Amino acid sequence: MKNQLLLASAFVLISSISMAQKDKKKMIADLDAKKDHYTSIAKLLWENPELGYLEEKSSALLQEELKKEGFTIEAGVAGIPTAFTATYGSGTPVIGVLGEFDALPGMSQDAVPFRKARVVDAPGQACGHHLFGTGSLAAAIAAKDYLIASGKSGTIRFYGTPAEEGGSGKVYMVRAGLFNDVDAIVSWHAGDKNTANPSTNLATISGKFRFTGKSSHAAMAPELGRSALDGVEGMNDLVNMLREHTTEPTRIHYVITKGGDAPNIVPKEAEVYYVVRHSNRLEVKAVWDRVVKAAQGAAIGTETEMTYEIIGGTYERLPNEALETLLHANMTLVGGVDYTPEDIAFAKEIQKTLGTPGPIESAGQVQPMEFTHGKASADTGDVSWNTPTGAVTAATWVPGTPAHSWQAVAAGGTDIGYKGMMVAAKTMALTAMDLIKNPKLLEQVKTEFNERRGADFKYEALLGDREPALDYRKN
Repeated sequence: MKNQLLLASAFVLISSISMAQKDKKKMIADLDAKKDHYTSIAKLLWENPELGYLEEKSSALLQEELKKEGFTIEAGVAGIPTAFTATYGSGTPVIGVLGEFDALPGMSQDAVPFRKARVVDAPGQACGHHLFGTGSLAAAIAAKDYLIASGKSGTIRFYGTPAEEGGSGKVYMVRAGLFNDVDAIVSWHAGDKNTANPSTNLATISGKFRFTGKSSHAAMAPELGRSALDGVEGMNDLVNMLREHTTEPTRIHYVITKGGDAPNIVPKEAEVYYVVRHSNRLEVKAVWDRVVKAAQGAAIGTETEMTYEIIGGTYERLPNEALETLLHANMTLVGGVDYTPEDIAFAKEIQKTLGTPGPIESAGQVQPMEFTHGKASADTGDVSWNTPTGAVTAATWVPGTPAHSWQAVAAGGTDIGYKGMMVAAKTMALTAMDLIKNPKLLEQVKTEFNERRGADFKYEALLGDREPALDYRKN
């Protein structure tokens, strides 16, 4: 009798594993069948790049696709015209999928392995957000299809998140409580490798410092003028001296966004745009306060007036090893990107323009999982402190390609980019399936999240209570 029970138990277990594999194979096959459709969406976003908070066409296109698939759309959320949520199903678990779509200024590039702007000085998808938004869309729809086919309860919610590039779009969405009922988030990003790692990154605060002086003739009456540009340059000098007295890994960047109109006119108005980063958000706040003091000192020394505006602020990412382990297992099942001879030829030409190209064959591999400390920043950090969040990268770019480069734009407009996008879509969709099917997996994810975050955690956005900086790309 005991042996019979053991055999029966083993049969149930084997049947369960077999059924799970069957479901996953079907999901992968269904996504493969829709690759051309999703490629056409991503290509439209790539051909029509839009800057942060100005992504009207991109947001509308993704909303329309989700609406066709039966999702309920809530547009203009968190006071942002291009932000939206798309929800399907009911009850728990609630699985969220993040989708970005904003482009970068001045990064227009054709899908060729040499520098050639499609439109001079126009935006371009140099961080692969056209792939990000579309791949996440595909994952959300596949997870929705699984809900229907399985008859299980659950909710799939796609988050259309604008202005990741410096606009902190997700922060306003977190602040508005749009993630409060979500059990777990899956996300991804374009890259030059296939990875699923528990990782951290850098918190940020960014803002614009505006100096006002007095204009005068720079030759005939310089003593009557008070140069706003002197204020900016004085601030920059003080901040550059400050660098010697900050902790690792502090990073401070700036660009002068307004410096005057003509050299023979003492500039009345000038502006500089700063970003401060660190692996700990409390240190970011401390360094930012010192940068503000540098601006105040420069204003006193140049007899100008200074005001500043915080534009963005993001938390460091809170890692979740349990969720990343699940994502890594599914990415391993999916596999990497298969290059055709044409892809290889394109990649070799691109690599001639790169300083440190990686092995082309690495695009077809899934890297071993490891804990990493990233140097970049993203507004997904705020999401990760409010909801358990896991993310992968997929090889949408030729190995060795850095983000925010024309080479990234070029590959992102070819089948190399679209293949990588589908790797990510499959990985996220399979992971959503696992979380829906197995409550114990989700419980492990949430337990780790609560332990890492701590019982006393209270969320306060680094950008304070300001309204979304909807015009930050207009100036």
